[in-house]
Amino acid sequence: MHEFELINKYFLKLTNNNKSSLKLNDDVFFDTKSKTVVSVDTYVEGIHFINFKKPSLVIKKIIRSSISDLISKGVTPKYYFISASGNKKNFTKKNLFQISKSLKEEQSRYKITLSGGDTVYSSKLSFSITTIGFSNKIIYRNNTKVNDDIYVTGNLGDSYLGLLSLKKKINISKKLSRYFINQYFKPKIRFKLTKSLNIFANSSIDTSDGLIVDLEKLINKQNNSYLLFFDKIPISKNLKFIINSKNLLKKNIISKGDDYQILFTASTKFRKFIKKTSHSKNLKITKIGKILKGRGKSTIIDRNCKQIKLNNRGYLHRFN
Repeated sequence: MHEFELINKYFLKLTNNNKSSLKLNDDVFFDTKSKTVVSVDTYVEGIHFINFKKPSLVIKKIIRSSISDLISKGVTPKYYFISASGNKKNFTKKNLFQISKSLKEEQSRYKITLSGGDTVYSSKLSFSITTIGFSNKIIYRNNTKVNDDIYVTGNLGDSYLGLLSLKKKINISKKLSRYFINQYFKPKIRFKLTKSLNIFANSSIDTSDGLIVDLEKLINKQNNSYLLFFDKIPISKNLKFIINSKNLLKKNIISKGDDYQILFTASTKFRKFIKKTSHSKNLKITKIGKILKGRGKSTIIDRNCKQIKLNNRGYLHRFN
């Protein structure tokens, strides 16, 4: 049973058809009357981060990935809450100082404020983050339109190379290793695109679990499919160099998750505006496909219109 089967079978009915819950099929709770938007995320050692040897970097990754949910909805995050479980091994004075310093830096960068939380003694280290923002509207999942263009910000795959480097599963230069590890711990959240996103995006999500898995979430309850242009899927120059020098396959890297880029769809009438926005904000935004009518037609093709099959589609939380 994966997470969506679990949610639909055991928890959806508990919302009592509360519209603000969005049928538990989005990344946030949105109350239109109070204009309140809430997201909740949990991070467990050994699953969402390897270990706690770099607490200052782990907490940056956690905060950025948490506020990414609101940003991809076109909402500016304002408050956050932290609940942490751990023990004296995790929460030494040195570690707590580093955590506090990193949180202060992230607060300054993203204009957010710590507003509460909880601490619990446990043998297992984990963090749960609740993020709150306020907005008149949000950009929903499952609101794609037929013939919408599909876009993604930034580059994909760098974070996965950072993870491989941390696990010492790839042999690369120290300079490149530092670059990829930096992308893993400090993903470039597209904060400055937040307000513009509301102008042109019909549907959006952040690429937390992987390009394909997240794209499928975007349309999971619609009678739509996607067409992706494989060669258009953006990767960094550094990743391109590693792929070529190590004889790796791009298709095995681009949908591994932890990128926290914004994946969105928009009407073709906004192409020029999106291009202008990309230039004015000095932000890479790439058109990688389009939305098709009907289920079961999703396809990824290369420049020769040959179908590409991805074995690595992204991460799914499974419970059996």
